[in-house]
Amino acid sequence: MSDVSFSPSLMPGQLLARGVSRALRSHDFVSVEELVPTSGLRVDVMALGPKGEIWIIECKSSRADFQSDSKWQGYLEWCDRFFWAVDSDFPTELLPEETGLILADAYDGEIIRMGPETKLSPARRKVMMQRFARHAAVRAQAARDPGFVTAF
Repeated sequence: MSDVSFSPSLMPGQLLARGVSRALRSHDFVSVEELVPTSGLRVDVMALGPKGEIWIIECKSSRADFQSDSKWQGYLEWCDRFFWAVDSDFPTELLPEETGLILADAYDGEIIRMGPETKLSPARRKVMMQRFARHAAVRAQAARDPGFVTAF
């Protein structure tokens, strides 16, 4: 599934994030990349569903990338569902079975295993919706105005 030849400026994890975001659109989810839910955490992809569902997807480009991630369990309290996104060469037996799994490449992805649902509290959902909206707005403004300076 991996083909990075068309976009050498993006890192492998960023290519996975793009494929995941494209795949999520087919499920009526919109997404942002590199969102900070709280100090010390930065998720690769946060997706917002048509009914306000919040999914977090961590993209792992290699065994070493996964094994060096000691923060992923901290993401669980910030989403309704948690997923790993990996390419077809990744050893998926390393990933915890109680998490979701998306196989992806730079072009697309497929949900292989749905992560269990743990509903956010209304207050936490409101915080995440506001962070999502502000993050998306800043990214959109930066794309329109290359001289725009962001606080992120």
